[in-house]
Amino acid sequence: MTTLFATAQTLMPGGVNSPVRAFQSVGGEPLYITGAQGAYLNDASNRQFIDYVGGFGPMILGHSHPEVVQAIQEQAAQGLTYGTCNPLEVELATLITSIMPSIEMLRMVNSGTEAAMTAVRLARAATKRPKIIKFTGCYHGHTDALLVAAGSGATTLGIPSSPGIPDAVTQDTLSIPFNDAHALQRCFQSHGRDIAAILLEPICGNMGLITPQPGFLETCQTLCREYDSLLVFDEVMTGFRVALGGAQSLYGIQPDITILGKIIGGGLPVGALGGRRELMEMLAPVGPVYQAGTLSGNHLTMAAGLATLKICQAKSAALYSQLNVYTKALCDYMQTTAQRLNIPIQVQSVGGMFGFFFSDSPVQCYEQACQSDTKRFAQFFQSMLAQGVYLPPSAYEACFVSGAHGDVELRHTCDAIQQAMAAL
Repeated sequence: MTTLFATAQTLMPGGVNSPVRAFQSVGGEPLYITGAQGAYLNDASNRQFIDYVGGFGPMILGHSHPEVVQAIQEQAAQGLTYGTCNPLEVELATLITSIMPSIEMLRMVNSGTEAAMTAVRLARAATKRPKIIKFTGCYHGHTDALLVAAGSGATTLGIPSSPGIPDAVTQDTLSIPFNDAHALQRCFQSHGRDIAAILLEPICGNMGLITPQPGFLETCQTLCREYDSLLVFDEVMTGFRVALGGAQSLYGIQPDITILGKIIGGGLPVGALGGRRELMEMLAPVGPVYQAGTLSGNHLTMAAGLATLKICQAKSAALYSQLNVYTKALCDYMQTTAQRLNIPIQVQSVGGMFGFFFSDSPVQCYEQACQSDTKRFAQFFQSMLAQGVYLPPSAYEACFVSGAHGDVELRHTCDAIQQAMAAL
């Protein structure tokens, strides 16, 4: 055991500040990263890894992009926090609303958890209804009411919910299988007049990568309209990642409320929720729905997010084409290599996100994801890590490609895949 990890375990639960980092499902010890540049991570043991975690999504341009770093440095020289308004939050809000037509107004917060919590509060206030539909395996942060059948780290550790959450807090959270339109219809038939909103990841990234089946998102929208409920897209991962306009632009659906994070902070802590003007004006100080945050819209995060989004917008055709081409090439190689070696695998990708399951049948929901071979994933993970390729340390996380990944990284990764698959 490394000195760092041994010491950390005496100071922090499990030695970590976020559970999935503990490597419990893949074995071994967590990496301690000391620096990152482009597509690479460097750890405390002077090892280098091609990174497919990318901070779990925000590093779409790669690590330490010079324009983003410069933007942060310039703002840091002006002070670290003000507790006031600043011009950059206005500029970033202007840019986001210009890219996503469904967002007329937005509120900056400090995490995806805060954004999801506020979106639920807002939806309940707007509809005067108590119940929220979420989908099994979708993770919307660790707010009490949504930590029900959650994916991500909770699935990795085998914790479907959490002690410390009273039954009364979750009694109005309805969890049904993702991609099951019939179950969704039955749920509305039973509870429709009490349902404030459907909350979902339009492309799931917290139970591995799972895409919506044709017509599923349209069914969500149709039922919300029929029952006067709200449609809330959690695009913390997919916003500006799978396309400049997020998953909603890919599928041509405008949700009532959108939750954002990751990329809009350029790698610094951030969250946001946005939607139609009449909904958003229910938030204080204009309306009665209270939400506040000392660091919300802070100028360092706004500078990083603004620099990142400006580059994404200016280079959108080339950037998103590059992400698509690289990710598809990588996924195609993984699929064909596994097939050649008679290893059952399911590989999916959208834009610069991809995921894979060691399974002999398609994975379209959480229940099917849980039937995949996680022991084989752990073996594959460790083999890739030994060859200098860092994947998310969980079978239930999505992988991310950045604009800094190129031919050299692709060749190295494919060689590593070949050896790792052969070892299986």
